[in-house]
Amino acid sequence: MDLEAEDLQHLSASSILANSIAIARSSTAHFFSLTLVFVLPFSLSFLAYSSLTLRLISQLYLHPYSLSYPLFFALYQSLSLLFLLSLSLLSTGTVVYSVACVYTTKSISFSHLLSAVPRLLQPLLVTFPGVLLRAVTLCTCLMVELVLFISLLQDPESHHFLPILILSATAVLLSTTGLYFSAEWRLSCIVSVLEEVRGREVIRKSRGLLKGKVVLGCFFALVELVASGGIGIAFAAAAVNGAAGLSFRARLVLGILLAGLLVLVNLVGLLVQSVFYHVCKAFHHEGIDKSSLYEHLDGYLGESVPLSSSIEMGNI
Repeated sequence: MDLEAEDLQHLSASSILANSIAIARSSTAHFFSLTLVFVLPFSLSFLAYSSLTLRLISQLYLHPYSLSYPLFFALYQSLSLLFLLSLSLLSTGTVVYSVACVYTTKSISFSHLLSAVPRLLQPLLVTFPGVLLRAVTLCTCLMVELVLFISLLQDPESHHFLPILILSATAVLLSTTGLYFSAEWRLSCIVSVLEEVRGREVIRKSRGLLKGKVVLGCFFALVELVASGGIGIAFAAAAVNGAAGLSFRARLVLGILLAGLLVLVNLVGLLVQSVFYHVCKAFHHEGIDKSSLYEHLDGYLGESVPLSSSIEMGNI
């Protein structure tokens, strides 16, 4: 990321991706260890979540008028999101910290990263309740939409067209809102780690950074969502349920390949978001003082002096 601010703010999606991959290559051993310890558990948990969710949705289709089953499904979704988002905080915090160390040319070892994890989690946990509330609310609304949609399809006496059209439009609106929240949340996590703002100020800061780059931020969120969802569906259908009559050995190999692909998608997605943060800062002419950021990173190892609330620098 040795670019002038003027060049950085105009980076395209492909250039951001190229810079993200270059960061991983600059410290291959470190990012490999980070991936094994933090990104891999999150990816495997997501695959398990996807497989079980698809099975529960198929059961939901068989019980469209039962109240207890949708309630159970909502409870399962809430607890699963809590667990997955908790794991994502670990992977997000460690990747953001590592990328910042590469950016400031700060030497970093994996043992230092592990010692920084408890302090990295502190600012992220302040932002976490608001993120969890949004995620649960959106998933609950989408689940209600799904239940109503299935009920309409199974009712032969109802006139389907207008209700289904309304439900579809509402689902698109909720999905678009969720996509924006996803992009905003990713920036919020990075702001929490790299800047001295907390609580609601993190949301305001990330929302301000996202202005002017909403389309690009939502594009990255959409690509990662589609890739992760596609891998999760393929894993559930082929590796778990044995679609297409695959043998156990073929399912095992396919499952390992899909898990590895998802790990790669998650790692690259986190790297891309870290670079995208710098692009947003440059776009709004908010430079980052490397020396102040260096001291801030030392703080996660218990070695810092206070970081000024406003970080300014001409170039990145």
